[in-house]
Amino acid sequence: MTRSNVIIIHPDLGIGGAERLIIDVAVALQNRGHRVIVYTSHRDETHCFEEARDGTLDVRVRGNTIFPPRVLGRLHLLMAILRQLHLTISLLGEMAREENSDKFGSDIFIVDQLPACLPILKTVGEWLVRRRPQRILFYCHFPDQLLARRDEVNPITRVLKRVYRWPFDWFEGWAMSAADGVVANSKFTREVVGEVFGRRRLGDIRIVYPCVGREEKSKMHGPELWGGKKVLLSINRFERKKGVELAIRAYHGLGLEARCGTRLVIAGGYDTRVPENVQYHKELDRLAQDLGLQTATAKTVVSAQSVPDSIDVLFLLSVPTAFKETLLRTARLLLYTPVREHFGIVPVEAMQAGLPVLASNTGGPLETIVEGETGWLRDVDDVQAWTEVIQKVLWEMSEEERERIAENGRRRARGRFSLDALGENLEEELARLREAERRPFWGVQHVLLGAGTVMAVVVAVLLRWL
Repeated sequence: MTRSNVIIIHPDLGIGGAERLIIDVAVALQNRGHRVIVYTSHRDETHCFEEARDGTLDVRVRGNTIFPPRVLGRLHLLMAILRQLHLTISLLGEMAREENSDKFGSDIFIVDQLPACLPILKTVGEWLVRRRPQRILFYCHFPDQLLARRDEVNPITRVLKRVYRWPFDWFEGWAMSAADGVVANSKFTREVVGEVFGRRRLGDIRIVYPCVGREEKSKMHGPELWGGKKVLLSINRFERKKGVELAIRAYHGLGLEARCGTRLVIAGGYDTRVPENVQYHKELDRLAQDLGLQTATAKTVVSAQSVPDSIDVLFLLSVPTAFKETLLRTARLLLYTPVREHFGIVPVEAMQAGLPVLASNTGGPLETIVEGETGWLRDVDDVQAWTEVIQKVLWEMSEEERERIAENGRRRARGRFSLDALGENLEEELARLREAERRPFWGVQHVLLGAGTVMAVVVAVLLRWL
């Protein structure tokens, strides 16, 4: 096996699904003998995964000294692009000063989420760092232009938003075409990426599924929580697109008697720097209370475990990994509410822990969950259908059926979504990149288009602020 010098570029090492994936990518390749360095523009050691702070990985924070993450709460995408470009220039400078090593056959750049740096890596990288062949792999979670909100009520604001977004939307596809290879996290994402950017433009988009960590059989069944209450669990970032209100409405639909001895726990990524996290938590809390449910919010494991018995809905903000695993091992059902989720790692984590999953019948869950075998898929517009599944799992399912679903889930997670499987798939992609010729990305037209994009961004920003 040829060892490579792998440089991973990721915008922000928080505790979301994209961050979990990129950490797993780094660990999987490092375990296979490659040298791995992770570059990021932000890492809060109190708000990131253990591997990013405990020395498991070589993490370097660059590109965070000139451009802030936002300007007056706006221009997040523009600032993210500028921060990534700053990071890229910094890391190329470090690579140029570093002594060459014969241990590695090539330099492999792996970039995810934001492709802004790819043209610089492609056009400047080999010229500046003249030591080994270079290749670029872009891991696409989902097109950013489809994630941007475009539902402004005011028609003038809507037009300005379109003008503001147009150069960024064009730039995303152009920048991505600089990659030597593109992989997606699911068949669903691959189809969407091909439709948005064009299959000829990006070449053969292959699939590399995210993974879950190694299964610890000694911890299959966790300790009882909250006096043995039957726990329903929702794990997501506190973002409106996650549709967590469905979990609250479906739980409320059980009725007072069926909710006795149960609790809905809503846990997930929460960052006080992100206004939407703060606002959405308040909206969910208000919804639950309006429905007559008693709520509580906990920011620590200790406070979470000491909430009163009368609490129906418990919000856990930025739950630690260890406690999240405890929740997965002790809950009765995972409620996974996002629509058209690109992949969704949480359902796979749940299956690995032997926890049945109830999810939206769209997007990634269609590829991970087997109806009736590892969980259920239901329409998010049919709240009653979700309530019926919850009722079945809580009060009607036999222990034999519960164990059958649990074992099916563990087997599926182990076979298709393990760290070893991720490492093997990545190894194949790296070998393919090393053996193939670099995809062309050059010409005066690209320089002119790039300059035009910069000008368009400036104009769009000015219009946005008028």
